[in-house]
Amino acid sequence: MTGIMDTVEMPKLPENQKSFAGIPEAIFLEEIDSFMSQPENEENCEKVLQRLDEQHSKYRFMAYNLEARRRKLKSQIPDLQRSLEMIDVLRKETEERETQFLLSDQVFIKTIVPPTKTVCLWLGASVMLEYPLDEAEVLLKQNMTSAISNLKTVEHDQDFLRDQITTTEVNMARVYNWGVKKRQAAVKAAGGASTSSS
Repeated sequence: MTGIMDTVEMPKLPENQKSFAGIPEAIFLEEIDSFMSQPENEENCEKVLQRLDEQHSKYRFMAYNLEARRRKLKSQIPDLQRSLEMIDVLRKETEERETQFLLSDQVFIKTIVPPTKTVCLWLGASVMLEYPLDEAEVLLKQNMTSAISNLKTVEHDQDFLRDQITTTEVNMARVYNWGVKKRQAAVKAAGGASTSSS
């Protein structure tokens, strides 16, 4: 399966975008003093931290959704691979074969499978269609390529999102530390002013 994964290339990112899902980029706060003095921040540490925490929560929610999507795709690819292998087995069959199949959880049933030139595929939403083996193979290969491509885009977005979460966490720490220094300076100035007036 890793050979198949290597043959499918990740699609190109749209121009001026760094993620496929349109994840907003977190800007690293290099100059914290000038950032905090901007009018929308009003040198209010709590207000800025609340805004950064909200952004961090959104990133965490996106990460949760991307991970769920990645798990689904990771389980879908082996299923598609097994379906393709079964088409090869059915294509080679020339006589009846006795086999067992899963009827429901923990319940198997024996049956005789005659040679066939068609196969039924679940398309989703409780829809099953019968295809000739060749058409089924083409459809499954298209689905496999699409699933691998989607997996690669999701993994790219997860890497990008991890960087945004880290940047946001660093920004939160820098804003918090700025607030601590500001309060310490205010206490020191208040303490210095009270001793000089005595």
